[in-house]
Amino acid sequence: MSDFAAPIAEQIWDMKYRLKDASGAPIDADISATWDRIANALAAPEDEPALWTPRFRAALQDFRFLPAGRIVAGAGTDRAVTLFNCFVMGTIEDSMAGIFEALKEAALTLQQGGGIGYDFSTIRPSGATVKGVAADASGPLSFMDVWDAMCRTIMSAGSRRGAMMATLRCDHPDIEDFVAAKADPARLRMFNLSVLVTDPFMEAVAADADWDLIFDGTIYRTTRARELWEAILRATYDYAEPGVIFIDRINAENNLRYVETIAATNPCGEQPLPPYGACLLGSINLARLVERPFAADAALDVEALEELTGTAIRMMDNVVDASRFPLPQQEEEARAKRRVGLGVTGLADALAMCGLRYGTPEAAEATGGWLKAIANAAYLTSARLAAEKGPFPLYDRAAILAAPMVKRLDPDVQAAIAESGLRNALLTSIAPTGTISLLAGNVSSGIEPIFSAEYTRKVLQPDGSRTEEVVQDYALAVWRALHGDAPPPGSIVTVADLRPAEHVAMQAAAQEWVDSSISKTINVPADISFEAFGDVYLEAWRTGCKGCTTYRPNEVTGSVLSTEPSTAPAPAPQAQVEPFAPMDRPGQLGGETYKIKWPMSEHALYITINDIELDGQRRPFEIFVNSKNMEHFAWTVALTRMISAVFRRGGDVSFVVEELKAVFDPRGGAWMQGKYVPSILAAIGGVIERHMIAIGFLEGEGLGLKIDPATPPMRQAAGPSCPNCGSFDVRMIEGCATCANCGFSKCG
Repeated sequence: MSDFAAPIAEQIWDMKYRLKDASGAPIDADISATWDRIANALAAPEDEPALWTPRFRAALQDFRFLPAGRIVAGAGTDRAVTLFNCFVMGTIEDSMAGIFEALKEAALTLQQGGGIGYDFSTIRPSGATVKGVAADASGPLSFMDVWDAMCRTIMSAGSRRGAMMATLRCDHPDIEDFVAAKADPARLRMFNLSVLVTDPFMEAVAADADWDLIFDGTIYRTTRARELWEAILRATYDYAEPGVIFIDRINAENNLRYVETIAATNPCGEQPLPPYGACLLGSINLARLVERPFAADAALDVEALEELTGTAIRMMDNVVDASRFPLPQQEEEARAKRRVGLGVTGLADALAMCGLRYGTPEAAEATGGWLKAIANAAYLTSARLAAEKGPFPLYDRAAILAAPMVKRLDPDVQAAIAESGLRNALLTSIAPTGTISLLAGNVSSGIEPIFSAEYTRKVLQPDGSRTEEVVQDYALAVWRALHGDAPPPGSIVTVADLRPAEHVAMQAAAQEWVDSSISKTINVPADISFEAFGDVYLEAWRTGCKGCTTYRPNEVTGSVLSTEPSTAPAPAPQAQVEPFAPMDRPGQLGGETYKIKWPMSEHALYITINDIELDGQRRPFEIFVNSKNMEHFAWTVALTRMISAVFRRGGDVSFVVEELKAVFDPRGGAWMQGKYVPSILAAIGGVIERHMIAIGFLEGEGLGLKIDPATPPMRQAAGPSCPNCGSFDVRMIEGCATCANCGFSKCG
């Protein structure tokens, strides 16, 4: 069956992945046309495309192999976008020129849709001397604020959503400020943060020893390792960041440790990459490979899994040749090493259909066995591709055969590598699959547990009304198709049923057979003690995980894991949106156009303000100012872009009115409609104020905020709202805030 398994799947396809022309008219007639487009594009690099196109097409059928969203949306189109998901940018040179060159490269990468990671450990700490200018350095966090503003600007200009990861070493002198940065909910909104934790640091924590904070060989000060470790844990306990990356383990396990050193990851952490490193992603849908689901002899078809893995690796290897790249350095890096990241999705559903409860030793053992089969099939395929097309350019036989991951493979696979080499330096990774898993019929995401077996989704209709539809997890839907309304089996468990240790056990079982890393969120209850919370990280360290990301519902991030309706009365609707990320622009918006004649200008200004409606409340979304007077062209364009960016961030944006009304023109203002207006910008502010009053966003003149609020508005009890659809059904999955209502993901 290749039809959509649920209405939400077709809606996701039409919204995010269906190829359309510039006017929005569909080019892909149906999902089969999308699969045809992808199969043709990925077979094109082959010597015999006609031979491989049907094989690639068969792998895509029934949502069995799911290329990452950028491939589904971009392959076989003429769009100037990258098909790669993950980039780590070049090493930031510790100079003003180097820093802003890195900023430019980041903007170019985000513009094409790539998520990026940066290690800011190379920037000198705050207070360090800057030679030649008689000044002190402002430190890495000040420049991270610049990156954050750049990313918001790229997003507000209508480009694909940007996502960024910032890392800092645990021995950098500014590490404590980095750890505490997200205590301010308005700061670094476009970044995920992770601390690069080293083996010596963990040993110092265990010994309660001193820990030196060093930059460029100079010890700036000394702290207690355990105090710093507890500060990291406390920050994560209180506001969910920073994450922890065990960077020495990553480098020790890296197949390419002989030619690269890793100091950063992509935004969700599943791809540790060197400077200018790039990786593309794809997932095997395990839920579609279960035979006789829920029967006593239910089992995953391992032979089909191995065959599908081989086809998927060949397809992904071809993406390296078919893709565009934002920067030439990224293309050079990708083609020198030909990294791919094949992972899985639907793991929890597959376990449930096989009668295995997620988190149990039996489920962990099955997970390890399935991923071992994928690893062996992936490496064997890559060896065969090397025999056919040649190994990756930086291949070193002795170094690869000595790599820890390669030494764990089956003997026949190691022999094939020894004989032919590898086409791809690294092959496996488990990435976030939020919207792709929805496309596949709401299968469980990545290796995460089932979040909710069933929930109600509100759907906006063409006439503006909303209807409700029940969305079921894929495994539950299969159970219902087989057994009707009979109570589901005990193997169908959700995130609310699991203990933190069970999450860690599943991540560790998977990590053994994943040569890159894993994007996974370990959800913990709000009432977990701080000591037990710390034990989660120590267990992740002890069991071989390469990193640890937790989520505890709290006052800063909200209770995004709530699936049960609150018994408390719902708060009254407020004219605000959680500033979680700029809202996406719908295809059509309503608004008003106002004309003002500034007495000192020959031509009138025409001000258009468009609104969006959320929870029955209109709020300004964007503004345009037009005039025949070219003297004002540059600043009006800049002004409208900045104001629109503020409008899209959510919250109470009425401060914009007061800021504009307070602008004083030293050449003098003008009298307009019996009032003195100090500048043309103040006149524009007055128009915005009148519009906000007219739509009910402001109660009256002069009642806007006087300053940009330093803290976000009180959030709705259900958690943060989705910036795309306004729904409060936002979940933390695989380190990404993901909307179950429309599929929006903070990570793109």
